[in-house]
Amino acid sequence: MKEGRIGKDFYDRSDYFDTDAQHLHDLDSPFQRYRVAKVLELYEPGNREHVLDLGCGWGTFCWALAHRVKRMVGLDFSRKSIELCEGRQLELGLGNVSFVYADARRTGLEDESFDLVIAADLVEHLYPEDSQVVIGEAHRLLKRGGHLSIWTPNPGHFIEMLKTRNIILKRDESHVDYKSMYRLRCTLEAVGFQVEKSYYAESHLEVLSSVERALLGRIPALRRRIAVLARKL
Repeated sequence: MKEGRIGKDFYDRSDYFDTDAQHLHDLDSPFQRYRVAKVLELYEPGNREHVLDLGCGWGTFCWALAHRVKRMVGLDFSRKSIELCEGRQLELGLGNVSFVYADARRTGLEDESFDLVIAADLVEHLYPEDSQVVIGEAHRLLKRGGHLSIWTPNPGHFIEMLKTRNIILKRDESHVDYKSMYRLRCTLEAVGFQVEKSYYAESHLEVLSSVERALLGRIPALRRRIAVLARKL
């Protein structure tokens, strides 16, 4: 591992998954309800579909989609994440949900075994040299005609610009490489995906979201999130 590089040790040794921030691990928090709803606007899987959540973190999408799909798999390279999710799985007893401790670059999962791969709040955690590898792995795992949903912060939004410079808001050190819409589209197409949807979305903050929704088409600094849906040809 390169010196200073954030990897799985960062997530396992830090308090990243031990946070008391209710909005991150509570599925009923306004933030998580917004996040799940927005990702499902991109693509809503049916009850016969097999779904993989890459970088599953607290397992949010696994719990949210378990009752909608045939099979739900959460994957993360943080052992702490997987232990947290497996503990909750024991409590909930969802038979169609499982978790895999693996690297998103090399998951070890079977070729063409999923209908949908979700990468929500993942790509900003990937270093430039890893991004195309992970998207290529998602392509390998998808069935022909399967979809990849990407949901990520927009680096051009004023909040992200403030955070990057540690002005008022603190920079998230785990966000190692923000991707632009253009860069994501190029990477997806280079790997062999066809981009079906790509657009900007507003934030979850009630007052701000109304302003963003009205003006994001004209003011780039009000484009909070990037949403992309790609299909495997």
